[in-house]
Amino acid sequence: MSQIRIDRVQPPAALPGGEFTIRGANLSGDPRSEILFGDTPANMVIGSSSLVIARVPDALSYGDLTLRNAEGPSNAYHCAIGIQLADSLHPVSNPACDPDGNIYTTFSGSRGQKTAVSVYKIDLNYDCRPLASDIVNATGLAFGPDSKLYVSSRNEGTIHKIASSGDVSTFVEGMGVATGIVFDPAGNLYVGDRSGTIFKIGSEGEVFVFATLEPSIAAYHLAFGPDSYLYVTGPTTSSFDSIQRIAPNGDIEPFFRGLGRPQGLAFDHAGNLYASASHAGRRGVVRIDPERQATHFLSGHNIVGLCFLPSRSLAVATNNSIYRVDVDIEGL
Repeated sequence: MSQIRIDRVQPPAALPGGEFTIRGANLSGDPRSEILFGDTPANMVIGSSSLVIARVPDALSYGDLTLRNAEGPSNAYHCAIGIQLADSLHPVSNPACDPDGNIYTTFSGSRGQKTAVSVYKIDLNYDCRPLASDIVNATGLAFGPDSKLYVSSRNEGTIHKIASSGDVSTFVEGMGVATGIVFDPAGNLYVGDRSGTIFKIGSEGEVFVFATLEPSIAAYHLAFGPDSYLYVTGPTTSSFDSIQRIAPNGDIEPFFRGLGRPQGLAFDHAGNLYASASHAGRRGVVRIDPERQATHFLSGHNIVGLCFLPSRSLAVATNNSIYRVDVDIEGL
């Protein structure tokens, strides 16, 4: 038996339940070999001498990845692993972040369900507290130029505005089945309507039809890129969905094809686009560079959205939880 050596681990990050592909030498073969994240053992999904797939355990202590056999431990390899900040939630799109790093998310509920709490705030101590109520099917979240949090209701077709005190007021109505929302640098608000319309609401409240897409059975998710184009996903039952890119004049073109159920979007400072989606059979978050080359960035299940935090971390929303992943990447 020879010493274990880890050469490479992919993807760079994972949530508990996600998987890392480990490449190196003498990785498996000894029945006594084990995989450790810190002091916590992990299950081996596939194992050979040069490749091992390890599943990240749910109960995880801090620490780097090592493999161990009768000859001793391998070299340590750092992996970015998500830390759960809150559960028993129901996000359906990106979380939102304020300049201080507080995270906002929803309990959206099933269609027409009036939940006890609509929007939660997770503070810097990771305390998750109710912020706002009485928004039926709270869906998309975005901070406006007035520092207020805006929330769409897909049940009412209304965009609400939430003050820091939690007071809720109506900003605009008649947005169809309002889903994803995002502000452009000029302060205009864009709203995705599940029937295919993307509305643009000017700073004075005037409403325009900005673009029209194919109707989606799920929510539209929106993000502005550094090129001032609007990027849109609308997951369907297909395993070959696309990200659409919309020019400032409303012209639509496909940006990237080949994703399974793409949902929330976010850009980093270097212009890479991160999409909650499956790609080439791998679930989690896909990173698409400016040359439109895609790589698996984060492994995880049931991911619906993400946003970058001021701490160079990533807030990741699954369909019931919020995680923080320390990726050391500056968001746009």
